[in-house]
Amino acid sequence: MHCWEESDRIPGRPVTTAFRRAVRYHQARWRAAHGHPIGSQPIAPRPADRRVRPVGSRLPWEYARESGANFLTDGALAAARTRTETAEPHQSFDHQRLWADLLSSPALAFNLFGDLAADLGLADRAVHAWWPDAPGTVTEVRFAHSPGRLDPGYLNSLRAFDAAFVLDLGDGGRGILAVDTRYHDWTKPETPKPENRNRYLEVARASGAFADGALGGLVARSGLAEMWLEHLLVLSMLQHRSGAWQWGRFVVVHPAGNPDYAEGCPRYADLLRDRSSYASTSVEDLLAPGALPGGTAARLRERYLPDAVLAG
Repeated sequence: MHCWEESDRIPGRPVTTAFRRAVRYHQARWRAAHGHPIGSQPIAPRPADRRVRPVGSRLPWEYARESGANFLTDGALAAARTRTETAEPHQSFDHQRLWADLLSSPALAFNLFGDLAADLGLADRAVHAWWPDAPGTVTEVRFAHSPGRLDPGYLNSLRAFDAAFVLDLGDGGRGILAVDTRYHDWTKPETPKPENRNRYLEVARASGAFADGALGGLVARSGLAEMWLEHLLVLSMLQHRSGAWQWGRFVVVHPAGNPDYAEGCPRYADLLRDRSSYASTSVEDLLAPGALPGGTAARLRERYLPDAVLAG
C-alpha cells in the first residue's frame, strides 16, 4: 500500500508509532477502496525529479485539486475552496497538504465542520449539542483563522485555529469557540519563541487560568507548547483592548485512539486553575450526538476511524 514511512516512527513511543502507522494504512486503504489514484513524495513533483516515490496516503496534486477528493461532502469542499481563494494577513497555508494529504488535520477540520459553515442553523444546534454551556448563537464558521497574525495586541505570532465558531452574545459582544483538530499528529516537543516569552507570560498571568507553578514548564520546551500557545491566542482575544470578545474557549479535537492527545489533553487541563476557557473532545464524541447529518457522520467514521484505532 506504499504507506510504511520512517517519519511515523517516534523513538521510545511504540504506542504512538503504532497509531500513526495504523491511520496511515487506513487512509491508503480508504483511497484505494474509493478508486482514487496514489499520490507521491514530493506531493507535486517536477517532471525530471528522480526521487519521486509513491505514498499511499496521498493523492496526486493535480487530481486532488480538480476532484476535491480529500473532502467528504459538498459543504466541506465548498468551505475549502472558499477559504483557499481568500487570504488573511500574514497567513502561511500549506495548500498541497490540505488538498492532497489524506492525513491532513486541517482537512479533517473542513470535513467535520464544512457542512455547518453552509447552514448556520445547523451549526448553532451542533455547537450547543457538543458544548451546551456555550453562550449566544453561531453567526459564522471560519477556517484556518487568526484574529491577527504578528499582531502584538494578540499574541504577536503566526498561530491560527483550524476552525472557529463566532458567537453572537446578544448584547453587541461576541464569543469565540476555537478548535484545533489533531489526527495523525503527535505531541512533538517545542520551545515557545524566546522573543515572545514576555507576551506569552503576560497573557497567561492576566487570564488567571493557570495553576501556581504551571507556567515555568509551559514556557520551556515541552509537548504541550503548541496547545498552550493556541489556548493563549484565545485568551489574548478576551484581553484585547477592543473589548470585542466577551467569551472564549479553545477546544482540541482528536481521535480517541491517538495516545499522545488522549494523554496530553488531560495533562494540560491539570495545569489550569480555571478550565472554562479550555476543553478537549474526541472525534467519536462529535459524531455521537447526531449533531451532524447522518450521511456526513457515516462518511467521517469510515474515513477517519478504523477498527484498529477504535480498538485502542
